[in-house]
Amino acid sequence: MACPSHLMSSITASIKDQLSGGQPEVQSPSAQQYAFENSQEFNRKSFDIMEQAEDLGLQVEEIYYNASPAVLYEQALKHEEGSSITSTGALSVKSGKKTGRSPKDKRIVEENDSVRDIWWGKVNIKLDPSSFQINRERAVDYLNTQKRLYVVDGFAEWNEEYRVPIRVITSRAYHALFMQNMLVPPSQKELEAFESNAFPRPFVIFNAGCFPCNRHTQGMTSSTSVSLSMCKGEMVILGTQYAGEMKKGVFTVMMYHMPLRPERHLSAAERALPLHSSCNVGPGGDVSLFFGLSGTGKTTLSADPARELIGDDEHVWTSKGVFNIEGGCYAKCINLSKEKEPEIFQAIRFGSVLENVVFDKWDRQVDYDDVSITENTRCAYPLHFIPNARIPAKVDTHPSNVILLTCDAFGVLPPISKLTKEQVMYHFISGYTAKVAGTEMGVTEPQATFSACFGGPFLAMHPFAYAEMLAAKLEAHGGHAWLLNTGWVGGKYGVGERCPLKYTRQLVDAVHDGTLAELPEDQWEAMPSFGLRMPRCAVKAVPKEILRPVEAWAARGQAAAEYWKAADHLAQLFVSNFKDYADHCTEEVVKAGPQIGSLDIEKKMLEEFEPESRMPPAA
Repeated sequence: MACPSHLMSSITASIKDQLSGGQPEVQSPSAQQYAFENSQEFNRKSFDIMEQAEDLGLQVEEIYYNASPAVLYEQALKHEEGSSITSTGALSVKSGKKTGRSPKDKRIVEENDSVRDIWWGKVNIKLDPSSFQINRERAVDYLNTQKRLYVVDGFAEWNEEYRVPIRVITSRAYHALFMQNMLVPPSQKELEAFESNAFPRPFVIFNAGCFPCNRHTQGMTSSTSVSLSMCKGEMVILGTQYAGEMKKGVFTVMMYHMPLRPERHLSAAERALPLHSSCNVGPGGDVSLFFGLSGTGKTTLSADPARELIGDDEHVWTSKGVFNIEGGCYAKCINLSKEKEPEIFQAIRFGSVLENVVFDKWDRQVDYDDVSITENTRCAYPLHFIPNARIPAKVDTHPSNVILLTCDAFGVLPPISKLTKEQVMYHFISGYTAKVAGTEMGVTEPQATFSACFGGPFLAMHPFAYAEMLAAKLEAHGGHAWLLNTGWVGGKYGVGERCPLKYTRQLVDAVHDGTLAELPEDQWEAMPSFGLRMPRCAVKAVPKEILRPVEAWAARGQAAAEYWKAADHLAQLFVSNFKDYADHCTEEVVKAGPQIGSLDIEKKMLEEFEPESRMPPAA
């Protein structure tokens, strides 16, 4: 298999218009799996990868093109230190010194065609074109020193109309298998037309992560560099072997290109909205989107055996429906067990890539509780490894419900809130959750965490641009928006308790079956200061006292003053965080957040509150 196989493009020209292929044939799940497992086959009479590699300045002896998992296993075990096969058949690899992304080393090239659209600042740091070219040449020079390279061609997105052809060039078999899992696999017919159907060319990732950048190059602050050129259509990686940089680099590209599709001049509701979310669809075709940071329960709640999974992380909402950007999943493995997350546990088998895990040297059984290498242990596997995944991963109906998840460790927010148009924009832009005391070194009290649009490091445009599109699409298609707090009730962490999972699931079911949407308006009450509308009554088996924070605190014997102190503190954190975005937002959106000045009056109104009943114990 160590022979030339297929295409590689010269992608030095502009990619200012979103890349788009032709109209490939629709495949069955079995055909998709066949493409994934057998795409190393090629027609050498029609294509010559070596000639195309030379167009990029690459001259190596061997190129492995879309090689099968078995071949890539063999290559990793032969040539990459730290590679092993685990007891379940997964390939275990090490990513070197970097075991997570390096957001401070990410750069986007300042180019005429994209400069007005990019949200410049801490997330998107400018890089001049000459520095990008220096990094590119350094990467190409390194790749040319290798005896063998691995090339992967695949697509970002399952929707043929919007998909972006992606080409990965790397020196590690681990990276090749990772991206074959994460990209949408092409059929043989699509591979044969891969470059000719890519306009103007595929987006190319030069992964020379085994080699450092020159820290003296203008714009570099360390030996690591992850740089993207939206107009040239290239990504260059130096100084980090962590494979997640490629996955999130592709997502950043989609965050830039999709809002401009199909046409820039179209209304917010008509353009394509990229989302850092999970998505599932019910038996009746109703679609739900879940947004949430780590620890909020996004993966657990979206993995519903009664609903098909569209995807667990990255999606695009178009004028026709929703589709997954990825062909696979990239799951966290810390404390993983068959009992807690059976679908993920069973997906770790031959063809999957395990990163930085610890296993027994004799029987190769992985210890998912061992975090001696990193807490960010991960597994990448194809989407079809999940039993209830929908293949192709797309749905031609619009979301009925958008669920913003938070884990409020301060115990202030209600377990479920109904959001107005302006509130969904405010809380989407805020992207709030809280770190729990004791989960990290030095964390002794709950700490608020905000990440714009629940994916701040990957945004290409200002958060308001995405929030405006989300609200417009919900309004256009009659969808509902909810804020679901999976965190603490009856007090902050250490005093109250985390909302029992059985109650959280009941609330999600109430969203899906329409129970909450059908609740009369007089059964909703605005929460003081925050303005969030919470139910006046019990919902399914969830007691009213749990759904109403002040009652929950009082039911545990806490004074109302303690609740208002916590509420005031959290409100201040929201307001302080939103200052970074307020100048781009409308006045209505800014006012949809907590109103600190109203707290004093509301405290007096409720300071004599007595609960109707005590909070029932958790099961």
